[in-house]
Amino acid sequence: MDKFYHSVRLDPALCKGCINCIKRCPTEAIRVRNGKAQINSKFCIDCGECIRVCPHHAKYAIYDKLEEMKKYEYTVALPAPSLYSQFNNLEDVNIVLNALLLMGFDDVFEVSAGAELASEATRAYMTEHKDQFPIISTACPSVVRLIRVRFPNLISHMLPLNPPIEIAAMLAAKKALKKTGLPREKIGIFFISPCPSKVTYVRAPLGNEHSEVDAVLAIKDVYPQLLSRMKAVGNDYPEIGTSGKIGISWGRSGGESSGLLSESYLAADGIENVIRVLEDLEDQKFTNLEFVELNACNGGCVGGILAVENPYVAEVKLKRLRRYMPVARTHMSQEAENVIPWTTGVQFEPVFRLGNTMMESFSRLNQVERLCKKLPGLDCGSCGAPTCKALAEDIVRGDAQETDCVYYLRENLHKLSEEVSILADDLASGDTDGKETLRLLKEYIQRISSEMSVLDRKEDETQ
Repeated sequence: MDKFYHSVRLDPALCKGCINCIKRCPTEAIRVRNGKAQINSKFCIDCGECIRVCPHHAKYAIYDKLEEMKKYEYTVALPAPSLYSQFNNLEDVNIVLNALLLMGFDDVFEVSAGAELASEATRAYMTEHKDQFPIISTACPSVVRLIRVRFPNLISHMLPLNPPIEIAAMLAAKKALKKTGLPREKIGIFFISPCPSKVTYVRAPLGNEHSEVDAVLAIKDVYPQLLSRMKAVGNDYPEIGTSGKIGISWGRSGGESSGLLSESYLAADGIENVIRVLEDLEDQKFTNLEFVELNACNGGCVGGILAVENPYVAEVKLKRLRRYMPVARTHMSQEAENVIPWTTGVQFEPVFRLGNTMMESFSRLNQVERLCKKLPGLDCGSCGAPTCKALAEDIVRGDAQETDCVYYLRENLHKLSEEVSILADDLASGDTDGKETLRLLKEYIQRISSEMSVLDRKEDETQ
């Protein structure tokens, strides 16, 4: 399985070569080369921030379509807690769950039920592993990948438990197998997702060899299908919900932490804030902190790019919905205990290293520092890299040239012009050999012409 599978893709035909995406990418995974953006798959964590900011819709997310349901004899829907926050005046999640059955699903299994099991397991794990404090949540796939490639010292602090999506999928698959007697390949487990990073998790999970989820649908695709069917549910419908406040709360930032029944936690959302917290954790700036909840999307899962509602409005709706719910309705069982722990570890992937060995990396780091002193330090993005340091690293890796910097080109042109002027003065005064001076003049003029062409191209790409 490709450990660098990505659900965030680029359509070159729509890309205009602007620098919006390179300035917003949290891991500096995007470059603009020859007038088009390029995504470095090793650096990308599928947070979807580039999709959010691209004015030309050149970035998009890969996910499954509703037609995938036809491939299976028996289908189970796994609605994310954030799905409930998309609807106005929703007072009972059972309306949504019954509407999913009217859509054609044979059964539903709430991810919020898996979240309640995860909360219970987390409380037990924290009691037994106080030496691991602060423990970092592993519910957000983008955060897990970010730690894996950029913060190796924090891997030992990661919570080695399956996320709610996986817990729900495993239990749903077992339930369907027992109920139908069908072989596993004829049963489809469909997760309804607010973000593309869940697609990446399903295709290449971290902490498991494979995922029990067979397909990932986007909330924005399911939402219009549900609206009409929710009206058809009527007033007399069966109560099939299996989760309470703790599970539903996972859909927003701070919801996971609130289920731990502890006040010694930190909850941060938005990928830039997440990186800031991880840097502070690595520098050991926090004291007496037991748990850290991190969500790449603003507001938590309600802020995913595959959702339809404004994340802040959705958060209020989720709080209102959980107001009259019981604290929790799903509790640990022997069957649940077997599906909660990770089955494989997460290893550090040093994609940001400049060299293959420590000595080579240090040597190249010195080259980067020398190049940074030559570059203007404006971080303008005109070179196609987000910062001057990123350009210097690209040059050292062999992926760029010094002349990619517009300001460096202009400085070179000024120097060449001064040398041409000096030669012209010498030629006019007769102080030098005429043939040699003419040769040098031609050489300088050719270099000026060449660099002017590069400068014009760079400026055209920037525009």
